Amino acid sequence: MRLRTSISLFLACVSIGFGQSAPQSPPDTLLLTSGEKLLGHFVRSAGANVVFKSDALGEVTIPWSKVKDLQASAHYVIIGKDVKLTPRTNTESLPKGAVTEADQILAVEPGSGAAAEKIPVGDTAYVVDESTFREEVFHNPRLYQSWNGTVTAGASFVQATQQARSLTGGIALIRTVPLEDWIDPRNRTILDFTASEGVVTQPGTPKIRTAIYHADAERDEYFRGRDLYTFLQTSFDHNYSQGLDLLSNVGGGIGYTVIKKANETLDFKGSVAYINQSFQAPAESRSLAGSNFMETFTHKTAHNILFAQQITATPSWSEFHAYSWAASASISIPVFKRFSFTTRGVDDFINNPPPGFKKNSFQLITRVAYTLR
Repeated sequence: MRLRTSISLFLACVSIGFGQSAPQSPPDTLLLTSGEKLLGHFVRSAGANVVFKSDALGEVTIPWSKVKDLQASAHYVIIGKDVKLTPRTNTESLPKGAVTEADQILAVEPGSGAAAEKIPVGDTAYVVDESTFREEVFHNPRLYQSWNGTVTAGASFVQATQQARSLTGGIALIRTVPLEDWIDPRNRTILDFTASEGVVTQPGTPKIRTAIYHADAERDEYFRGRDLYTFLQTSFDHNYSQGLDLLSNVGGGIGYTVIKKANETLDFKGSVAYINQSFQAPAESRSLAGSNFMETFTHKTAHNILFAQQITATPSWSEFHAYSWAASASISIPVFKRFSFTTRGVDDFINNPPPGFKKNSFQLITRVAYTLR
């Protein structure tokens, strides 16, 4: 009887213990100069802006100049404008602790009875939570992690006197380490593959076929800072319409990011390369020493419409007439969640195709794209 009573009392205590919820920390508060008060979570600050996740409005971005008072209970790391953050930077000296702000002055409470450190808002480059800071500075993702990109697909079918079939698709992947923009990038990996295949048949006439394939890979390693980098690149092209079995291009060089904003980027690159042109007519094939000069531009509007443009010029130094270039431009319009509608124009030029083939190959492609993350 005593044993049964003891067990009952123990189970009752356990059930009461599990039923009690842990006390929740109070929400962060953000008071605007207009008098409006937001409750929620202080996410981070970058430059002149604060990112705050409001319980009522969701995630909003507000200029520091419009913030009168901020109270945040979690621990944050303050990165000054004069700090160049790399994996070898001594981060122990960076201010850390609970953050409050008033009159454009940040007060950082390190805890353990230590005095608060006061920092003018204008002297800060980033304020980020400590867990994210440590994960991004010291974490090296595995090969299969942290990839971003899109998958695209399109098709066209005609059934009449002529029967026409065309399929297009591609995948573009990019991984920048680290992912966050408040730390200088260490490296970047880019993978890209596109394909366009079509056939037109009609009774009594030869079959007409098109087949255009492109694949490329690039690895960038950044110098100290976020603008200058060295890279290795390789690309492969097949274009049945130009008599090209395979154009391979392997090289390395230097790149520079002229513009790097949240919604806009502009890169210039130059390299030396080994180029092999293999045509359907073997006598026209060439092995060349040349270069690649590339320009890449992207711009995203306020409505998340993405415009992308790229130009690549490939002169040959061993045979001057065997040069080539390529240009592309695309616009991507979001339609539903991660799906978007994409239109892309691509122009490929080879100055020395086999006799009977045009130098230019132009494609206008419309398809559906899915963003991976």
